Amino acid sequence: MVCHGCYDAPCQLKLEARAGLERGGSEAVVYDGARVLAADMTRLFDDAFVPEQWRSKGFYPVLDANDPKDGLMYRMLQLKQAHPLPASGPMPEGFDFSLSREQQCPKQEAFDQYARDFPLWGMPYGLPGLNADEHRGMLAWLGRGAPAVPLEPLADNLLEAVRQWEVFLNGRDNKTRLMARYLYEHLFLGNLYLEAGDDPVWFRLVRSSTPPGKEIGLIATRRPFDDPGHGDVYYRLQRMPVTPLAKIHMAYRFDLARLERYRELFLDPDYAVDGLPGYDPATAANPFKSFEAIPVRSRYRFLLDEAQFSVMNFIKGPVCRGQVALNVIEDHFWVMFADPEDIDAEHDEAFLARESDNLQIPTVKTGTPVDLVTWRTYSRAEQRYQKARADYMRERLASEHWQVGLDAIWDGDGHNPNAALTVFRHFDSASVVKGFVGNVPKTAWVIGYPLLERIHYLLVANFDVFGPVSHQLESRLYMDFLRIEGESNFLVFMPPKVRQELQAYWYRDAPRSVSKYMAYNDTVSARELGIAYKSDDPKTEFLLAMKKRIHGADEHPWGYRGVADDALGRVFAELEGHIGRHNSYLPQVSYLNVIGEGRDEVYTLLRDSGYANIAQLFREDERRLPDEDRLTVVRGFLGAYPNYFFQVNESELGDFAGTIGKLTSSKDYDRLLERWGVHRTDPWFWRLSDKFHRMLLGQDPLNNGLLDYSRYHSR
Repeated sequence: MVCHGCYDAPCQLKLEARAGLERGGSEAVVYDGARVLAADMTRLFDDAFVPEQWRSKGFYPVLDANDPKDGLMYRMLQLKQAHPLPASGPMPEGFDFSLSREQQCPKQEAFDQYARDFPLWGMPYGLPGLNADEHRGMLAWLGRGAPAVPLEPLADNLLEAVRQWEVFLNGRDNKTRLMARYLYEHLFLGNLYLEAGDDPVWFRLVRSSTPPGKEIGLIATRRPFDDPGHGDVYYRLQRMPVTPLAKIHMAYRFDLARLERYRELFLDPDYAVDGLPGYDPATAANPFKSFEAIPVRSRYRFLLDEAQFSVMNFIKGPVCRGQVALNVIEDHFWVMFADPEDIDAEHDEAFLARESDNLQIPTVKTGTPVDLVTWRTYSRAEQRYQKARADYMRERLASEHWQVGLDAIWDGDGHNPNAALTVFRHFDSASVVKGFVGNVPKTAWVIGYPLLERIHYLLVANFDVFGPVSHQLESRLYMDFLRIEGESNFLVFMPPKVRQELQAYWYRDAPRSVSKYMAYNDTVSARELGIAYKSDDPKTEFLLAMKKRIHGADEHPWGYRGVADDALGRVFAELEGHIGRHNSYLPQVSYLNVIGEGRDEVYTLLRDSGYANIAQLFREDERRLPDEDRLTVVRGFLGAYPNYFFQVNESELGDFAGTIGKLTSSKDYDRLLERWGVHRTDPWFWRLSDKFHRMLLGQDPLNNGLLDYSRYHSR
C-alpha cells in the first residue's frame, strides 16, 4: 500500500482496498500530460464493480485462481527474494523513480521475459524484500487464493446514525434538496466517520437512484455536478472498505452534532427556494448561480467550520500531483480568512449575484484542444470581476459604517482552530495543517467566500483527472488568478508603499502580462486602512499580531519549542535560521528520527525553495534562487511522501546540523547520507518504516494514513 495506492499507483494496481487487488493492473496511465482527448474513467468503486467488468476495460489479474503460484503477485515477490538488492553501496543502475517514468506492467504470460529483462525489479520495487517470516506469510496467503478478510457488520448505533443522516438528507422539500446537493458537491471526496475511535468505519457521500432503506443504486458521473440522468436523486452513505493513505485521506466528522449544525446553517434561516437549479454546465459548474438561494453566510460558514478540509480537497484531491500542477503556489505560506460576520446579507449577496457570470470557472465544452480557444474569455471575465470588486470595495470603504481593520480577519470565534492554516509545497506534492507553522513566510493569503468557493469548483468539483490536457492546462492557468487574489487580499492590510514593494519582490522577473493583471487586483491602492504600524516591517508585524489573535494560530501540535529540550530546540532554531544555498541539497521532506537514552522522537525537515516568481508554468529551474532556500522543522510527521529518513543520536544532533550548514556540493550531501541517512537498500528500512507507522497511526488514527514511498530518493 505504501507503493500502490490512489490514481498514481503504478500500473493502476490499487492495493488500499480488496477491490483493487481483485481488479488487478492496467497499462493505461491516469496522469497523462499529453492526453489530447478525455480518457475512459477507471475509478475504483465507481466505474466498474466486478473483475469481469474491469477485464473489459483492459485490466489484467495479478492473482491466479487456478494455480496461485503462477499469479503475478506471487511471482513478483519471489523474484525479489531470488534477486535481492545489494545491502550496501549505491542503488544499481536502471531504476527510475521519477513521476513520469515509463512503467513496466507485464501480464502473467509475459512475466518470464520481464524477469529476464529486469531481474532486480521484483516487489517491493526499489526497496528491500520482505524478511523471511513475512515472505512466507505472504506466499501462504496467496497460496490459499488470497482469501479476503470479511468486513465486520455495522454496529446498531452506526446503522441508526446512517438511517438518521439519510432521512435528513433526503427530505422532499426544495430547501432540503438544495442543501443536500450543496453538501454532496463539497464532501464527495471526504472520508466520513460517524463516530471517533481507534478503528473508525469510513463512509462516503454518494448519489443514488434508490431511496434510503434499499440497496444503493450508485450514480457515477464524471463530475459531482453532472446530470445524474435520473428523475429522483437520493443522497446516501456508502461504506468504504479501504485502508487510509496519507496522500488522499481526508477525515471528516459526520456525527449527529454535525447534522444539527447543518440544520442550523441551511434549514433554520428564513429563505425561500422557489425552484431547483438544473444540470446544464453553465449553471451546474457555477455555484454562485446554482446555490444563489442559500444565504452566502451559511455557505461560507459551512466551508469555514472545517477550513482545513476545504483547502485539503485541492491539496489531496486528484489535481495535486506533480511539479506543474503544484508550481502555482509558494513552498510555504500562511492562510487566513475574511470574517464571515462582515458579510452584508443585502449588498454582498447582490454583488455576487451581479457578478456570477464573471465568476464562471473554466469548464470542459468539447473535451479537445479546441477548448483552449475560450481561455481568453475566462481571463477577461476574471479581470472584469476584479475591477468590479475593487470598485465595490472602494464604495464600501467610503462608507462610515464599514472599515477594514485587524478584526476583518476571522479569529475562529475563539474556539475553531481552522482559522489559521499553513500550506507547504513539497515540489510535486503539498500539505496543509492547522496553525501558523514555521517562521514568518514570504507570502500570505486572505481568503473570502468567493475565492474559497472558486478554488473548490476549479480544482475539486470541476477537475477531471481523466480529462484532456486542455482542461488541465486551463485549470492550472486560472489558479494563477486565484493565488494572486488571495495574496492581494492580504496586501490590502499593508500600507500602499509596502504593498507595491512586496508584490514587486514576490513577482521578480515576472512577465508583463502578470503585472498588468495585478493592476486590476489592487483593490484599495489609494487608501490607508487606519492600521497603525510601529515597525518598518508591517508584514511581519501584522502576521505576528494575527498569530496571537487568531485561535489556534500559535498553539498547534507541530511546534518543537516547549517539547524538545533546550539543546534540541537550539539546534532546530539554528537550522531554521540559517538561510542559504546549503539547504538546496536537502530533500523537500525528510523525517529525522532522534534517538538516545530514553529518547525516540521524529521531526520533519521541510525545505522551502526560493523562487524569483511562481507566475509561469514552465522553466521553473530558471527562476530558482537557492540562496533563499530555508528550512522549517516541525514535530512529528508532516507530508505524505517522505523523500528521506535520517536517524541521528541526540549526542550527534549538533554535528548533523553543522554538517547541513556546510553543504557546498553533492559529494558533501552524500557524506551526510552515509553517516546518518537511511538508504533504499538498507536491510533495516522496513523495520524503521514499521516503527514510523506505529508512531504515526498511534498519534491520530482518525486523521493519519499510510505513507507513500514512491518519491523516496535513491541516493
